[in-house]
Amino acid sequence: MINNDTKNETRAGRSFAGLNLAPALQATLQQLGYTTMTPIQAESLPITLAGHDLIAQAKTGSGKTAAFALPLLTNLNPRRFAVQAMVLCPTRELADQVTQEIRRLARAEDNIKVLTLCGGSTMRPQIASLEHGAHIVVGTPGRIMDHIERGTLDLEALNTLVLDEADRMLDMGFVDAMAYVIKHCPPRRQTMLFSATYPVGIERLAHQFMHQPQEVKLQELHEESKIRQRFYKIENDQRLEAVAKLLKHYRPASTLAFCNTKQQCRSLLELLHAQGIKALTLNGDLEQRERDQVLIQFANRSCSVLVATDVAARGLDIAQLEAVINVDVTPDSEVHVHRIGRTGRADQNGWALTLCGPTDRHRILTIAKIMQIEPEWHELEELQTEAESPLVAPMVTLQILGGRKEKMRAGDVLGALTADAGYTREQIGKINVTEFSTYVAVARDIAHEAVRKLNAGKVKGKTVRVRAL
Repeated sequence: MINNDTKNETRAGRSFAGLNLAPALQATLQQLGYTTMTPIQAESLPITLAGHDLIAQAKTGSGKTAAFALPLLTNLNPRRFAVQAMVLCPTRELADQVTQEIRRLARAEDNIKVLTLCGGSTMRPQIASLEHGAHIVVGTPGRIMDHIERGTLDLEALNTLVLDEADRMLDMGFVDAMAYVIKHCPPRRQTMLFSATYPVGIERLAHQFMHQPQEVKLQELHEESKIRQRFYKIENDQRLEAVAKLLKHYRPASTLAFCNTKQQCRSLLELLHAQGIKALTLNGDLEQRERDQVLIQFANRSCSVLVATDVAARGLDIAQLEAVINVDVTPDSEVHVHRIGRTGRADQNGWALTLCGPTDRHRILTIAKIMQIEPEWHELEELQTEAESPLVAPMVTLQILGGRKEKMRAGDVLGALTADAGYTREQIGKINVTEFSTYVAVARDIAHEAVRKLNAGKVKGKTVRVRAL
């Protein structure tokens, strides 16, 4: 087992150019700006590109998707229209992120088809897509199992299986579905298992289904300089008002606020809206389409605050998250570490702000012991909340009716907004193409006019319907 921090540091920073990858894949990495490897990539890629099975302990945001996507694409024969690789993920959100990353890395080969198979979507379009053929499927264990049972997913040609965030899949009760899916994969295959923690269930799974796996274990704790933790003493009746005070004082562009209950999420949302702060919530009551729209708006900076429970936030990986606020202290100290680890990623700094009522102190002491920190205590009175301007998200999300089904591409939308409507590239943010809709973030000051111009003009030669979310 590799478990050597010094070795990690020396290997991290190595160039992708030293890897045994196809020239087209190397060229794609250069175009995408992938120059040096993260620790998990540097440790695992020499093992997986040599064809070995792998167990890797690495957190979300460590670059693990590229760590398994590169060997997966290396094993692929684009001329063979059959499912040759499969990635199992705990949530639809993670599956979508993985699919997008694989598509980016596979773009040198025009005809590589990546399909997402998750619950929350109807079966019929997925079955139709599988009938047309796919090289790679990415999905949740339950939905993949459904397709295998129906005979709509043929895994005879499979040569690579990836279990992404395996510990989360076990936590969410997918163990039987995972076992079922794995048993239906060909025995001669390469298997890669990625997990943030290494509980007994993972060990058992690996022992049962993997062939002499090599292990990579990275102790990638966030550097203190990257995540700045502060603990605020409050009375319980001050909790929600204190969140608004923190937001007005620190003024983060994007904040993930964690509550322990759905009711607390609703109460906080009401208070923030009353104070003119644009916030959205994630909870289990949302339909999948609504959930997707919330995540797109938050990720593209159209919404400043996302309020969620731990269950609702599972599998989320938001880039450039400036702050995490623990509205309620979690009873599980490992969950606290996972929560605050969403910020301070990829050389960015982040704030982790925790509100502590009188009964929370013992939980904070346990957290401090596990994290080997001395809690930095503060009082609410220290906060400067007399801000000159309201806390407003810089972007607005526009929804265009029409997505992948209509062969819509991000380039088509960008062209309509820049070449046709006359906006600059800097005024346009992220563009997300989903099955039936396309979402584009535009600068707040042009949003109203952009809706009018798009509705009056054409995208990809067709008239479209557009609205601001």
